[in-house]
Amino acid sequence: MEQIVFLDRDTIPAHITIPSPSFEHQWRQYPSTSHEQVIERLENTTIAITNKVVLDADILAKLPKLKMVAIAATGTNNVDLAYCRKHGITVSNIRGYAVDSVPEHAIAMMFALRRNLLGYHQDIQQGVWQEKKQFCFFTHPINDIRGATLGLIGSGGLGQAMATLGRALGMKVIFAERKSAETCREGYLPFNEVLAQADVLSLHCPLTSETHNLIGSDELTQMKDSAIVINTGRGGLVDEQALIDALRNGDIAGAGCDVFTEEPAGDDNPLIANSDLPNLLLTPHVAWGSDSAIQTLANQLIDNINAFAAGEPKNVV
Repeated sequence: MEQIVFLDRDTIPAHITIPSPSFEHQWRQYPSTSHEQVIERLENTTIAITNKVVLDADILAKLPKLKMVAIAATGTNNVDLAYCRKHGITVSNIRGYAVDSVPEHAIAMMFALRRNLLGYHQDIQQGVWQEKKQFCFFTHPINDIRGATLGLIGSGGLGQAMATLGRALGMKVIFAERKSAETCREGYLPFNEVLAQADVLSLHCPLTSETHNLIGSDELTQMKDSAIVINTGRGGLVDEQALIDALRNGDIAGAGCDVFTEEPAGDDNPLIANSDLPNLLLTPHVAWGSDSAIQTLANQLIDNINAFAAGEPKNVV
């Protein structure tokens, strides 16, 4: 009988139903699991489920009964894949579940920032409307979406879905070639050209050694001072202090961030420390988290486990 343990069940909202695996099994779940608790909780486990709990080589080496790691997310950087491949541990992840949720969140941020909704909301809270004594007031620029240029970094499922939404809104959509590329693939523009042309720059690429701090001070100064940056990808894609400096210096007009270099972000994080800026919109890594997207994730998670138990593993990384 398979022993299944979900190490961090609270990463999926309680109102989302996780289906039961279709084979004989024992199931245990924990709201969260600290690094020190992992080995004890997985000691006799054959299938481990983790969203963000780290399973590195030192931990995996102490779990001889483990046969599968089911990652309840797309990102795999919390699991030592090389160790798993070497020792015959199957690792599966979740794919394609947030192709509506993430782009819609990015589009919502884009509208809010282009029209300065947060800035106007803060002005009303601070009594500016009463001071102006007019039926309306204009303390921040208001820019339309139609006709603006949407620059996309990343052309996978999320990038393509974002492009579809952008075109439907009447935007010109351009894709950036890799930063280090010497030539451009068909349908792409040089990285620096996209920076220079974009009214909205939206990031949808993975975090790797090549993309770490992909957007820093040099890149931000190449952008229009009316442009906005939206990051729903990974926190490390953007140099957070450089982003704050660019906002304060007027190098760009606004930024929306759903992801941070460390999560949860501490008070010393530059984004958190400057969260009162009227042109900075922050959300706590929830772009992926519409109810329909999370239910799709939960269903696929169990599908992956069922497929493994049936001897036909899928979504293997």
